[in-house]
Formats: sequence, structure tokens, C-alpha cells
Amino acid sequence: MRPAYSQGAQVEHPKFGFGSVLSCNEEHTVINFDEFGEKKFVTVIVLTALKKSDRVAPAPKRSSRSRKPKAVAAAAAATAVAQ
Repeated sequence: MRPAYSQGAQVEHPKFGFGSVLSCNEEHTVINFDEFGEKKFVTVIVLTALKKSDRVAPAPKRSSRSRKPKAVAAAAAATAVAQ
């Protein structure tokens, strides 16, 4: 039996919204939803709720965590040890 959705297919779920299929086999379907993250479903149950979507997959989000320069972190550590 062939999987219902190929990897990378864009789908829409009534509760979780839009997402990209990460994997799909006879037993499980894993979808990465835009707003809810990665979810794993039993394939035969989720197939009735999913609709194929024509949208283009969104670009992956980049981490926005700012990092301190190493020199500043080392100076702060040296000051803390000196006190």
C-alpha cells in the first residue's frame, strides 16, 4: 500500500491548521504544523481530517537568540572571579 501523502506535501487540518508532512506510512503520519509544531497521528484516523493544500511551504524560522560576544563574556567572568 502506498502512503497517502508524500514527504513535503502541504496539508490543512481543522484543529492545527496548515502544515508540512514530514513522513507518512501505513501506521503513522508525522506533520510539522506552522503554529503547533510537530505532531504524530495514526494514519487511518487522520486521513479523514486532512485536506491537501496548494500553498508554498513557509521558509524555516531562524533562531533569533542573540549571543554575547566572547570577549564580553570572558571579561564578565574574570570580574566575577576577582570580586
